This record gives sequence, structure tokens and C-alpha cells, in this order.
Amino acid sequence: MSLADRLTDVRPLRSSPAFRRLWVGTTLSTVGGQLAVVAVLHQVWELTGSPVAVGAIGLAQAVPMVVFGLVGGSLADAVDRRRLVLLTTVGQTVAAGLLAVQALTGAGSLAILLGLVALQAACGALGAPARRTFAARLLPGDQVGAAIALTKLGFQGAMLLGPAVGGVLIAAWGVGACYLLDAITFGAALYGVLRLPSMPPLARPDRPGLRAIVDGWRFIVRRRVLGGAFLSDVLATVLAMPIALFPMVNEERFGGNPQTLGLFLTAIAVGGIAAGAASGTVTRAARPGVVMLAAAAVWGVGIAGFGLAQDAWLVLGCLAVAGAADTVSVIARGTIVQLATPDSHRGRVSAVEHVIGVSGPDLGNLRAGLVAGATSASFAAVSGGLLCVGGVAALALTDRSLRRFRVPADAQVP
Repeated sequence: MSLADRLTDVRPLRSSPAFRRLWVGTTLSTVGGQLAVVAVLHQVWELTGSPVAVGAIGLAQAVPMVVFGLVGGSLADAVDRRRLVLLTTVGQTVAAGLLAVQALTGAGSLAILLGLVALQAACGALGAPARRTFAARLLPGDQVGAAIALTKLGFQGAMLLGPAVGGVLIAAWGVGACYLLDAITFGAALYGVLRLPSMPPLARPDRPGLRAIVDGWRFIVRRRVLGGAFLSDVLATVLAMPIALFPMVNEERFGGNPQTLGLFLTAIAVGGIAAGAASGTVTRAARPGVVMLAAAAVWGVGIAGFGLAQDAWLVLGCLAVAGAADTVSVIARGTIVQLATPDSHRGRVSAVEHVIGVSGPDLGNLRAGLVAGATSASFAAVSGGLLCVGGVAALALTDRSLRRFRVPADAQVP
């Protein structure tokens, strides 16, 4: 086994040219997407000078992500997934191009800007469930976790690189340059999807619609290992999401230094990248449920430690540990979701995973803010972290199917 495989499991990139093209295209388009995120924030603030308007960006993204994510899961189990993702990626590219046009022409309308942001979010959410299923259709079962780890690593790298480059571009050429580069990088994503094999349903599909969506939720309830996997995510995000506490903790312990505040987010990202770069052992684990439960508990411990720590180095260290645990948990949970779900329901189950991933952190930050307002930031972080650990421990004791789930080496779909 090579040193690269001992650290990052790169077998999917070597064994599947289709996945390799998809991964490169997706990573490049994610960098472009991060440029656009910074550009939208800057443009809305320049147009309005209102924090309420800046907050409306989240609403413009969250609502279509949830609604169209569920619809996209229903479609993903009924149509050719490659074609669905191709069409939705074209939609995202058009939205990015229109964002560039409105910026370069000086249209200067908040309504147009938020409408285009919502359009791009809707297109992305419509294709997200189908896109999540690609690894299970392209790779053998024992490489699905590695594919998820590589995707996560590419996303985290884009999160570190994109905003910094975006700030430089805005200072030099304005927000239009960021939107234009976002549209161009979608070309790489389109190429990666275009070269994929056709992925029609393998059996007679359910008719897409509300009934199919409800059937997907019922399937999750019946398949206990999936319910446990999603519950672990809810416990970690809703009970122990710390982002809303960062400004208060920074003010109380470090005098409100903006550089320290930025390091809080960087520490989580650095921990996540370190875990992704050394994920080879995780992706080869025979029992991803055990790995996921352990990682979720470590996340809770890290957040509790963040609430207690007073020295900057210890605060950042706890957040880095939490970020690493989050990455490990995401990899293990994604492996379970894709391999414990038959292809007939994989799109709808992936849609639920998408919705929980979108809404869970927001609810968690709301909980953290409310508790901190009534008590203190330290109490909100420590109590949330300990509740997370307790909930995960209870889940581990009661859900034997999650503890015993094993990766089938022959899970590749013909």
C-alpha cells in the first residue's frame, strides 16, 4: 500500500476515470462557488448597508435548498440521474452568468440579486440528491467511503482557498469578476457530468411526487440503520453547533479581536482538512457505524472543551479536533447512507440527508444563541457538547443495527 493510500485513500481516482473527471470538475466549480459567496455578501452590503439584507441571503438559499432538495430526491429515483444533474448544472451556470451580467452592467437591484441567488440554489438542490448517488453507481462498495472523503476534502480546500481569492478579485476587478469565474468553473463541472455513463433507474421507478417523497421517509423509518445515521447528525448539529457563539466568546475572552474570530472558523476547517487528508484508515473501516458514533462523540467533547477553554491555543485546538471529528463523521455517515439504501430509494434518502445537512446547523446555531442569551456562551457550548455526547452514547447503546453495519465489498451496481 502506498503512502498516499495510508493517508488519503485515492483508489477512486485511480480506478475510475469517470469519477476522476467528476471530482476534478466538482472541486473546481466549488472554488468558483466560494468566489460567488464572497461576491454576494459584498454586493448586498454595498447595495444596502443593512445586516438584515445580508441575513436575507441565507433565507434566499435555505428555502429552495429544502423544497427543491426533496423534489430532486423524488426525481432522482425516477429519471436518468446523469441527465438530471446535467440539466440542473446548466441551470446553475446560467444563474451564475446572469449574476455576472447584473454586476457588470450595474443593475444594482437587491431583488434581482436575491432572485438569482435563489434560482442558483434551487437548481443545485434539485440535482444534489442524484449527485450524491454517483459514487455508489461508479465504484465498488469498499471505495464509496473513499470517494466521499475525497469529495469532502475538495470542498474543504475550496472553503479555504475560495474566500481569500474572492476578496483579492473584488478589490482588483469588482464582484463581476467573481461571478464570471463562477460561471466558467461550472464548465468543468459540466464536462465531468457529461462524460459519465447513463444512470437510469435499475428497476421500475415510483412516480415522482409527494407520494414518492413520503415513501422515502417511510423507508428511512423502517430501515433502522438509516434512521440512526441521520439521528447522529441531528444530535451533533442541533445540540452542539457553535458558530453562533463565536462572536460572544471572542468578545468575552479575547477582547473582540476580529483576527481571533476569523481563526475560530479557520481552526475548524484546518481540522477537517487534516482529517480528510489522513482519511485512508477511516475509509477502509469495516464498520462505519462505529466510526460515525465515535466521531460524533468526539465532536461533542471538542465543543464542550471550546466552551471551557480560556487560552487561545486551547480554544483553537478544541475547534480543530471538532472539525476533524466532523469530517470523519460525514465520511462514515455518507458511506452508510449510500450502501444501506437500495438504488430504488437512494435519491430520496440522499435528499433527506441533504435537507438535514442544510437545516441542522441553522437550528443548532439558533439553539446556541437562545441558550447563550439566557445564560452564557460557555454554558451554551458546554451543555450542548455534553448533551451531544449523551445522546450519541444512548444511540450507540440502543441501535445495534448501526453498530453492526458492515461495508459490503461487492456493493457495486452493474
